[in-house]
Amino acid sequence: MKNDRIAVALLGAGRIGQEHAKNLAALPQVEVVVVCDPRIESAVAVRPLVRAKEVTPSPEEAVNRKDVDAVIICTPTDTHAALIEAAAETGKAVFCEKPVALDLTRTQQALATVAEKGVPFQIGFQRRFDSGYAEAKRRIEAGVLGRLDQFRTVGRDPAPPPKEYLAKSGGLFLDQAIHEFDIARFLMGDVTEVSAWGTVRFHPDAEEFDDIDTATTLLRFASGALGVVENSRQAVYGYDIVTEAFGENGKIVIQAEPKTPLREYNKDGYRLDHYHFFMDRFGPAFRTELEAFFHAVSNGKPPSPGPNDALESLKIALAATRSLKEGRSVKLTEI
Repeated sequence: MKNDRIAVALLGAGRIGQEHAKNLAALPQVEVVVVCDPRIESAVAVRPLVRAKEVTPSPEEAVNRKDVDAVIICTPTDTHAALIEAAAETGKAVFCEKPVALDLTRTQQALATVAEKGVPFQIGFQRRFDSGYAEAKRRIEAGVLGRLDQFRTVGRDPAPPPKEYLAKSGGLFLDQAIHEFDIARFLMGDVTEVSAWGTVRFHPDAEEFDDIDTATTLLRFASGALGVVENSRQAVYGYDIVTEAFGENGKIVIQAEPKTPLREYNKDGYRLDHYHFFMDRFGPAFRTELEAFFHAVSNGKPPSPGPNDALESLKIALAATRSLKEGRSVKLTEI
């Protein structure tokens, strides 16, 4: 790091890469040296936003640059593990979008390299940095709810993803519900057992890929508390995220207010607007998670959420997938 600035390679200039680019450009301690995307036109489009020196279609070239201190991995999931290993081998700090990989063995291999090389690693679970979820965590840790008994969270996207995305997503549990599983652990502690139901209600592409578009998952936590996770690939009214933690002293509910703090009242009742998608709802959280990552890197501290969080959330998703296929509850010790 030169002059206390962290030199960064941004790997991936698609939808989530563009979101991170916007936030990287606003961080004074960060200098984006290179933007990488195999679709070079995407990298070229993002370059002015972050004022990068160069663009390249080659992730290997970007990762191996000697003037890069950290990599931000926003590439397709099937490339994550190899890029994590390549960055770790060259001693670079790693921020990677979820998941590390779609199977446990490959995930463990990549994270073993991170541990062996001793590089900072953060997985991209941005909800932890949302003001509502962060405050809920603080209050739960302070004992506001007392004994925790039940948990419920809802995650519904406004519309199904494109067919080509579904083909590589790993399925609803590993792609979408993994965010709910991480938040469950974040607020309630480790999960020990999973039971999942799923079905195709509206999206033929999901059926083609032996996937589902609607799911309900039951969780048993190590503390003895119980949880319910509801997911859908489609909500006609927009992005729907609600979380509730219930305990002996009451409950905490995390739910975004209307996007615009305004209600229009008329003879038919009232209207309010709504967040359309995750980048809209969690925009500030995306910036805060990067701030936390670079703060940890600068101060020599382990970033969070880290390797264990990446591993445990994947185990829950894999347990849910097995539960659905085998029609039984699955303990995480089986994964």
